[in-house]
Amino acid sequence: MTHTRHHGAQSLRTRLQAPDPSARLQAALSAGTYPRPEYVEVLVERCAVEPDFYVRDMLTWALTRHGAPATVDRVLRELTSQIPQARSQSLHTLSKFGDPRTWPAITTALLQDDDAEVARAAWRAAVAVVPPDGVAELAEVLATQFDRGDHDVQRSLSRALVALGDPASAVVERAKAHPDTGVRRHAMATERLIENPDEGFEAAVHEANRVLALLGSPEVRE
Repeated sequence: MTHTRHHGAQSLRTRLQAPDPSARLQAALSAGTYPRPEYVEVLVERCAVEPDFYVRDMLTWALTRHGAPATVDRVLRELTSQIPQARSQSLHTLSKFGDPRTWPAITTALLQDDDAEVARAAWRAAVAVVPPDGVAELAEVLATQFDRGDHDVQRSLSRALVALGDPASAVVERAKAHPDTGVRRHAMATERLIENPDEGFEAAVHEANRVLALLGSPEVRE
């Protein structure tokens, strides 16, 4: 039996290393369609190095098809990996499980990770698993990330704060008085999204720039 499990895991590992992304996608699909405990380690390992977005997403789906307790335990260990993609993909996977153990594992260090993709994944995962009594604390940490990164990163942060609802309003209001113009701009745009969730981020930024200009602050590039 042990030999059979090893053979199954090795076969999957080989197929997930195929040069053709479509072949790797099919291998991940098969692993999720016919889940086996020995596949978990192989799938987690591949998440850290898989270059194709669609294959990574299929790897996450395949992991969610395996038993939650053992799989979540293994994925949680990736949060301390030195490989940024391992951290970001594990956060993405954990957000799909919604396991309560994920919340205490999403540290401030992950929410403020130097790698933007890790931080974005941490924001999304945290919003998905935060308990009611942790929302205010999460909003405070997210507020430290205002004006971080490019347009996509800032949009992700705004979406995370919008998803937190009313508890985020206080930190957004406070950030509007920040001495840094970029922080004020981002906070104003986020406030508009909280008030009008259907408004696009680009439109919210444009309006924030308009208000800043009227207030005499230098307009910043959108």
